[in-house]
Amino acid sequence: MEKATFGLDENIASALTYVLGFITGIIFFLVEKENKTVRFNAAQSIIVFVGLFIVYIVIMVLAFIIPFIGILMLLVWLVELILWILLIIKSYQGEKFKLPVVGDMAESWV
Repeated sequence: MEKATFGLDENIASALTYVLGFITGIIFFLVEKENKTVRFNAAQSIIVFVGLFIVYIVIMVLAFIIPFIGILMLLVWLVELILWILLIIKSYQGEKFKLPVVGDMAESWV
């Protein structure tokens, strides 16, 4: 297993890119300069969780206009929770789990 940021093993650093969503994604993306696996996971974390954050904001704004649309926030939260757990587990196992569309974008960042 290769070493990565802060002397961590590659799989641990990759999993940590998802722990606090886009915040840890940004930290690892800026700090890690050499390990492409960690950079990929950090980029994917940024894209996924910033995207979901934007969806939350849009739903909140729409909820003021259409009150029952706030129920969608629960669905988005559930998707976010499932993705968060899945991405942490897959990256910790050393598996490169590439989400559709987002994974291609993340690869282009690396």
